[in-house]
Amino acid sequence: MSAGWGDGTRSVRAGLPDAVPGQPFLPGPVFAAPYHLDPWRGPAAAPDGYGRPDNPTRRLLEAAIGELEGGDCRVFASGQAAITGLLLTVLRPGDTVLLPADGYFPVRAFATDTLERIGVRVGLVPTAGPYPSFEGVRLVLLETPANPGLDVADVPALAAAAHAAGALLAVDNTTATPLGQRPLDLGADVVVASGTKALTGHSDLLLGYVATRDDALRDAVTGWRTTTGGVPGAFDCWLAHRSLATVDLRLARQAANAEALAGLLAGRPDVAGLRWPGRPADPAYPVASAQMRRMPGVLSFDLGDADRVARFLDASRLVAAATSFGGLHTTADRRAQWGDDTAPGFVRLSCGIEDPADLVADVAAALDAATG
Repeated sequence: MSAGWGDGTRSVRAGLPDAVPGQPFLPGPVFAAPYHLDPWRGPAAAPDGYGRPDNPTRRLLEAAIGELEGGDCRVFASGQAAITGLLLTVLRPGDTVLLPADGYFPVRAFATDTLERIGVRVGLVPTAGPYPSFEGVRLVLLETPANPGLDVADVPALAAAAHAAGALLAVDNTTATPLGQRPLDLGADVVVASGTKALTGHSDLLLGYVATRDDALRDAVTGWRTTTGGVPGAFDCWLAHRSLATVDLRLARQAANAEALAGLLAGRPDVAGLRWPGRPADPAYPVASAQMRRMPGVLSFDLGDADRVARFLDASRLVAAATSFGGLHTTADRRAQWGDDTAPGFVRLSCGIEDPADLVADVAAALDAATG
């Protein structure tokens, strides 16, 4: 892929095979469990032998995401499968891992339910810091911007500190996507992310991935995935690759909608705790504006209590009540209903691709109705 191409060109071309007359731009999904084997040479004769480790549709998607992230990619059945696969590949009993205290709640639950039981020491650190010494730490995992609170970590500074102490630095790039930031370029050793969300953006599949420039780490993650079997299906891989072509367009509209809504919400006395790292008044803005190439289409705020959130969602015509984020339709999620340790009225709002003026008018009217 040409290094000089812009995001839109890179996204629409990523991972496509060479042109063959009479063939589509993106070949359709290959559905196979076993493949024909050479009766004399066996699996050595062809790249595909069995569907768990081998699938050409999956390899094309991995090539595409790898081009966008700037490293070798391995895709998983979900973001949670990717991150737990990375943690269990890297960590051994007696190791220490530092995780974001304000990051994706299921990762912290996995750490306390599983990692600690096998003898891994788990430390929790707020995304915005302060960070402890990394001496004796095997892996530092950042989630930046953090989900759902949207704090931002200084990746180059923390990568330098981790490497000086002999630790690996991993970055969860779900919220930003590789068009928002490329953590491997910023010094991270490995990227992990959910492709379920803004990367594919159509709310119709589950996907995760790990990307790295470290060949040994890539091979270890690949071996873990083959052994444990957490692979995505061929049709999900094809859908994801198809969806990558529009990621530049989708992210641009989502970010514009987030900026417009942040402007509305900042001026309302009935909304508290507004966070969006693209807003100059946001605590994360200095680091985010220096580190990120574009801002996410996700913001968060607090409406005070669960009933007011429900009234807001009932009154809105354009904001659907749903979890996950990054899709074409604007959604809002009261995170406390999932057991997340957030305030009862805390809302994570994911902007879709509706017209900004329509979305602002709808949210304003719904907040008015919720206030009574």
